[in-house]
Amino acid sequence: MSQGTVSEVPVAGVAERTRPGPGDRLRDGLERSWRPVALLAACLAAWWAVTAAELVKPYLVPSPGRTLDVFAEKWDYIWQHTWVTTYETLLGFALAVAFGVLAAVVMVYSSTVEKTLYPILLFAQVIPKIAIAPLFVVWLGFGMTPKVFVAVLISFFPVVIAMVTGLKAVDPEMLELSATMGAGSLATFLKIRFPASLPYLFSGLKVAVTLAVTGAVVGEFVGANEGLGYVILQANGNLDTPMLFAGLLVMSAIGVVLFVLVELAEALLIPWHASRRGSAVTTTY
Repeated sequence: MSQGTVSEVPVAGVAERTRPGPGDRLRDGLERSWRPVALLAACLAAWWAVTAAELVKPYLVPSPGRTLDVFAEKWDYIWQHTWVTTYETLLGFALAVAFGVLAAVVMVYSSTVEKTLYPILLFAQVIPKIAIAPLFVVWLGFGMTPKVFVAVLISFFPVVIAMVTGLKAVDPEMLELSATMGAGSLATFLKIRFPASLPYLFSGLKVAVTLAVTGAVVGEFVGANEGLGYVILQANGNLDTPMLFAGLLVMSAIGVVLFVLVELAEALLIPWHASRRGSAVTTTY
């Protein structure tokens, strides 16, 4: 063997895989997505069949065609209220992430704060938000603030728990090595603790972003004159089930889109974690 040549010695029980290319990723994406798409198509077909056979009254369950007609007829109205709910959701989610990450860092680095704050967070989480949302309306008025506050409150807990778990899950040997190399607390946090906690954080963000939609709509249920929660309440009061179904579908779509965006951010920011899940090297035992 000439100098500079690296010999590739196979290891017993280990099969090496090449990293997937763009084509492989596309095929993998299609492989993972066709099942939920097929299930969604089956649900739509069942919905259409039930309404076409008139098994239920139209004022109870509208047909898919009538629901689509509502989108076509009142698109501007639906879009206006959709944007309001989306803005409340994004603002509440952003604030929950900022304060949640900050609270988690403080709790990890201070056992006193953790022992003091953790029971309070748990107590606040188990309280039904629909029960205390009217208080926020009384305290903060009928504007956007109480809706954002409910969105923050309902999505804050998953962020804190995920971040605390991630920061505590760092390999102790890595922390010892960092201390041996003379790294300070800030350098250790930026180079070791925070990157290692990102997979846990993104798991919490996926839960939190969908809960933020729920929080914004719950706040609109209590007192609002705009937003999807307002649309759903108005449609329910007027027995306008096509509009009610349209509002529910749009609300669900917001949650799905935001969830997918968080997953895309995860793939971009921590590709090393995604490649590890893709098992570039697998055992054959």
